[in-house]
Amino acid sequence: MQPHIIFTDAACDYIKKMIAKQQATAFRLSIKKTGCSGYSYSPEIINEIIATDVKLEIGSLTIYVNPSWLHLLQDITVDYIEEEKAGLKQKRLVFINPNEASRCGCGESFHITK
Repeated sequence: MQPHIIFTDAACDYIKKMIAKQQATAFRLSIKKTGCSGYSYSPEIINEIIATDVKLEIGSLTIYVNPSWLHLLQDITVDYIEEEKAGLKQKRLVFINPNEASRCGCGESFHITK
């Protein structure tokens, strides 16, 4: 199954810059079981491609996705934001998943009721 995953232009630009900066090969998106709500997004800049990953072409960016978690990543949007918090500039990827039922208080983990 080819998942429907959206990466905004800002996210694509940021990921491309990180791949170049780290002299890496690609970007990989996975999910890990963790946190108080059950799951956490696990984005990685990688040097080695895992043969079982699903390859997605998003514009000029190639993304690899762990196939074990495709059902949890369906219809997700990945964005990149820069924001000021307490005088500090924070830059990060943001995951907007319409399938999330809830998030933990700190926002690091989520729960899906499927």
